[in-house]
Amino acid sequence: MASPTDVEPALRPRHDVAGRWADLARLLTAYARDGRVTSVAVVGNAPMAPDAERAAAVDGADLVLRVNSFVTDRPGDAPTQGRRTDVVVWNRINRATEFVYAGYRERLYLLAEPMRLHGFPEMWPTSWPADLGLVPVPNTLVADLNDRLHDGLGRDWRAERLAPTTGTLACEIALQAFPEAEVRLTGFSFLADPDQTEWEHQWGDSCPVGREHRIDAEGAYLRAWVATERVVFLD
Repeated sequence: MASPTDVEPALRPRHDVAGRWADLARLLTAYARDGRVTSVAVVGNAPMAPDAERAAAVDGADLVLRVNSFVTDRPGDAPTQGRRTDVVVWNRINRATEFVYAGYRERLYLLAEPMRLHGFPEMWPTSWPADLGLVPVPNTLVADLNDRLHDGLGRDWRAERLAPTTGTLACEIALQAFPEAEVRLTGFSFLADPDQTEWEHQWGDSCPVGREHRIDAEGAYLRAWVATERVVFLD
């Protein structure tokens, strides 16, 4: 599948982590709707207006990933962000909404802890169910994503103690684990507004953008993917 030549080298998977992506892809596929993955929806937490077409595109994907303090459509709601959740990508400072643990025995929970790369201690959310296991996202993959985001900008992400947002990491999981799949992105405000300093959430709260994030670089990275035939942004 053709990609613009100016972004193709940055999007090519790196051989030293290919095996880890393949392992993760096999695990993710076990949670796909029909045991195959030709399309993946990755849903961020930015506020969204009702849109039945968007919600249908999310729920119609073979695999649906959501992140952190996510929201799904309740029965009777105007369709907005869809109702399915197959995989939750979260971090330890996650604020649990009523949707995060709903039906958790049927989902895969991937723990992203990129700040452990910088020596931050382990933290455990008090809301975590005692019988819920998890799978850590290997930090070799997080480091690889940091390289993709910051090398072209000349940033030393280790010295600056930078880390990708959980949303961008979820997108990277979809893109690299399933290189032939169509990826449907929605709920990512920094694609259009990379200079924001405050996150607004569909849940209704807000918080400052973490100082470890460089959402201008993340926005540019995801916009390059949207420019290809593989990625569709559902506004």
